[in-house]
Amino acid sequence: MNRNVIRIHPQDNVAVAVVSIARGDSVTGADMEVLPAVTDIPRHHKVAVAHIASDAPIVKYGEVIARARTAIRAGEWVHTHNIIA
Repeated sequence: MNRNVIRIHPQDNVAVAVVSIARGDSVTGADMEVLPAVTDIPRHHKVAVAHIASDAPIVKYGEVIARARTAIRAGEWVHTHNIIA
């Protein structure tokens, strides 16, 4: 299966889409479980690779970059509409 996301650091709870991913398509990357996209994910945007609870940290590069405004499902687009920077 072709990989369509890059998870930069093993502790990250988000990955970056290298192509646009349509809702229902598989989200696949190295060293991570395959999961379904529950929303459309634009190319170069973040996708949750695990459930993220409301107010929980968003981790990218192994560092906290934001907090979740609402609960974010695994496979969901992560962007300004559901995070607090």
